Amino acid sequence: MTTPFHHLPGADDGALPPPGCPAHAITATGPGGLRRLYGPEHENDPMAVYEKLRAEHGPVAPVLLNDDVPAWLVLGHTENLHMTRTPSQFSRDSRHWRLVADGTVPPDHPLAPVFTWQPICVFADGGDHERLRGAVTDSIGRIDTRGVRRHINRYSNRLVNSFCQDGKADLVSRFAEHLPMMVMCQILGMAEEYNERIVQCARDMIKGTATANASNAYVMGVLDRHVAKRRLAPQEDFTSWLVEHPAGLTDDEVSQHLRLVLIAAYETTANLIANVLRMVLTDPRFRAQLSGGHMTLPEAVEQTLWDEPPFTTILGRWAVGDTEFGGQQIKKGDALIVGIAAANVDPVVRPDPHASMQGNRAHLAFSGGPHECPGQDIGRAIADTGIDALLMRLPDVQLAVEEHALQYRSALMSRHLVALPVKFAARPPQSDAESLITTASRTRPQPDWQVDSPAGVSAPQPAQVPGPAPEPVPATPPAAVQPPVAIPAQRRPVAPKRVWQSLTRWWRGY
Repeated sequence: MTTPFHHLPGADDGALPPPGCPAHAITATGPGGLRRLYGPEHENDPMAVYEKLRAEHGPVAPVLLNDDVPAWLVLGHTENLHMTRTPSQFSRDSRHWRLVADGTVPPDHPLAPVFTWQPICVFADGGDHERLRGAVTDSIGRIDTRGVRRHINRYSNRLVNSFCQDGKADLVSRFAEHLPMMVMCQILGMAEEYNERIVQCARDMIKGTATANASNAYVMGVLDRHVAKRRLAPQEDFTSWLVEHPAGLTDDEVSQHLRLVLIAAYETTANLIANVLRMVLTDPRFRAQLSGGHMTLPEAVEQTLWDEPPFTTILGRWAVGDTEFGGQQIKKGDALIVGIAAANVDPVVRPDPHASMQGNRAHLAFSGGPHECPGQDIGRAIADTGIDALLMRLPDVQLAVEEHALQYRSALMSRHLVALPVKFAARPPQSDAESLITTASRTRPQPDWQVDSPAGVSAPQPAQVPGPAPEPVPATPPAAVQPPVAIPAQRRPVAPKRVWQSLTRWWRGY
């Protein structure tokens, strides 16, 4: 196998051991001294790896992916914007990847669910991209946003009901991991498919694990069956709108776009909810500003998108031809990675990484250019509405461990909390009607809850921390955590464009 980085100073003769070779011991660096974006060092602290790469190589750095597959990680904010906005130079079509074309990267590679070409808008440029993306954005525009917020409040209430009498909970496994999937299954018109297995498969399939391909197959099986149902019997949901769109998507194209929307919205929002809750519970700046009414939850969400974006990287872009980029010689067919987290702390645009970015939306949390996430405002709505509902129900919530006891799990594309143990005064469950009344009764612009996490809390033994890390996805589906929840159909099939735009401005605070 030949690395595109053989021209770099200090690289070896270009030969890399084949995948699975014992020479691939998972150390910080691999052949040619290139840093790995997998293994213990990256899993423990990916941001530290990014900063080492920035110091060693500048805004564009050579790296190794799983099985020591070479790629370029783009670290600079300006460079990332240029790459994402210039499809004529850096294509989104993974069929340009030389190492896939020559068979070096096999179809069963752990990251195959992420980079394998599919008939969807994220792997298309030009006219094909406009046709497919247009179908997605038009269908998103038909979503009843008020109905979605009602679903978020109702589902949040039911999740809190499942643990509110315990006086303790893990807000990752009991809340953050489930709320986005419940809402997205409802939007897609497949609320009956919500269960524990689809939640864990959605987390697993983009992690580069040994079970990623099996998890992807399970999710696609669910979506293929759902599309077949909607082709025969359309309803007022996102799936039916894609099926019936004038762009004329095939069943395969509809299924693949449903997977794109479901997984992108789920993973980003689950991570975003957990990260915002952690910052609310541990960061004095957040506690003071939120409790004092100087920061709204949407503003807290935006700050978190700067500090801890739910996707740390995105694979990828592929060079259409030889070019010089960020001080590096990029070869035709090379793979490049959008370095979201690294770009958000690029000293060129953010000299002080700890400075408040309130009111600044120049982050790359949702990428940029023609492939910028079209459903990002739905993710924001799930996060800020769900967190608000949780804190209204549990105003005395506190972190149950010291902050340094919190653990993270990192993969190529994301870094997420393993658990967020909290404690609070036990309280009885609340009906959906009571929850909606409580939410509707809020008239003040500032929150009427506050959180307090005393610094002197002692960390319990590992066995006492609720919500252990999930086991690998089993071959047979486990029992669901709770029965699927059916929600009445949305009141209106179509939200007028002006209403959608005004609500979007309201979500964004302007």
